[in-house]
Amino acid sequence: MSLLTDPVCGMNEMRVLQRVKPGTVLIKEEPFVYILSSKVHSQYCDNCFKKGKLLKCSNCQYVYYCGRDCQREAWSVHKPECSNIKRTLPRVLPDAARLLARLIRKLQKGGDLVKSYYSEGNFRMFKDLMSHYTDLKENSKKMEHFVSLYGVLHEFFGGVGLPNSAELMGMYGRMCVNSFNICDSELVSLGTGIYLGASIVDHSCKPNAVATFEGVTLSIRCTEELPSLDWSQIFISYIDTMNTPKVRQEDLMYTYYFLCQCPKCLDPKETDNMIAAACPNTNCDASIDPMQSTEKCLQCNEKITEDFLKKYKEITEFSDVHLKNMHDMAYMDVCKFCLQKQRGVLHKFNVQYVKTLDLAFQACIDFGQWNDAREFGEELIEGYKIYFGDVHPLLGLLYLKLGKILVYQEECRQALVHLKKAKDVLSITHGSTSKLFRNELIPLLQQALAETGLDN
Repeated sequence: MSLLTDPVCGMNEMRVLQRVKPGTVLIKEEPFVYILSSKVHSQYCDNCFKKGKLLKCSNCQYVYYCGRDCQREAWSVHKPECSNIKRTLPRVLPDAARLLARLIRKLQKGGDLVKSYYSEGNFRMFKDLMSHYTDLKENSKKMEHFVSLYGVLHEFFGGVGLPNSAELMGMYGRMCVNSFNICDSELVSLGTGIYLGASIVDHSCKPNAVATFEGVTLSIRCTEELPSLDWSQIFISYIDTMNTPKVRQEDLMYTYYFLCQCPKCLDPKETDNMIAAACPNTNCDASIDPMQSTEKCLQCNEKITEDFLKKYKEITEFSDVHLKNMHDMAYMDVCKFCLQKQRGVLHKFNVQYVKTLDLAFQACIDFGQWNDAREFGEELIEGYKIYFGDVHPLLGLLYLKLGKILVYQEECRQALVHLKKAKDVLSITHGSTSKLFRNELIPLLQQALAETGLDN
């Protein structure tokens, strides 16, 4: 693991910085243990998460590798599970069980002595991670999951080498509370891993740092200028921040057993803004608080009728149902229908409207509907800024996707506007040496510059 580095310097050069610049790599770390999601196990290398032409393990016939080098590198981890995977097929071992099995093997082979440094002289060991043992025992859903995993692992291990239930529950708790979703460059989850050093970083719904991945290597970069490196003041987001404070707090309490005390969560107006209705006057962009007995818009004096508030309630309930149904798969026609009903009733920064716009944008890209994707994407920019801030991977990716669409449509001058903004954001969140930056953004930027005849 490498520590605090200046983004302008080489990755191996470590030095103490009084002032921490945006884009500075605070931690770069390999996982303690990790697994590739079973949903994509045949599409990515099980070792490095590379996508492309793959070779299947000749013994278990389940795990794939991008080449012999990765297969040899991964053999010490895969060997103990290989025959067991083969024996239990065609049943697929649940991801949580496979990660826990790898964790058990790791600790049995001396992993409990591993030190992962997050700064010079400061490190974390597996025992330092919080297990929330007591909280787990009081959570009926988590206990049901644990009992199920225990049964699966007992069969997987053949009854040999499995820790006792109390010890295993401690491992399970540390795994649940301290795992990272390992994502690709576009923040699509590919797997799960435990990173000991990075576990020092706390949560905020208004973070000043971000975690991104190159393969399975985790990098945490600050997104704001900091007066100094103070780990108690470094925050990433553990959850989706495009939710109301109530939902965010429920998510945090269920998984991590704490409530966020960040400025966004403590702001009484946060929820009001996220559930706001639009002013019935289409020429007014004011937001209306539907929970208050407001008779007119405070900005334009437009009357707020009971029929309008009833319509707002109906569309909110309608949107909630469809957003839940599209949690894993967005349907373009459904998204467009929802947006049609929401417009003029939900405010343009209402969280349901922004979420629907987000799903519509991605669905149109998937179906090659470039004009609609462009329209939705450009409208989405301000919503992303409201919920994620001006420097966030998702905003950078939005600019990149819009630039790509516009290059395809041969509107390179407009593409340059978005691509330059993508460069500003992604150089901080992903780094200028990342594959996304070098292999996707820069070629598009060069193509747009060449076709417009403009200089950098």
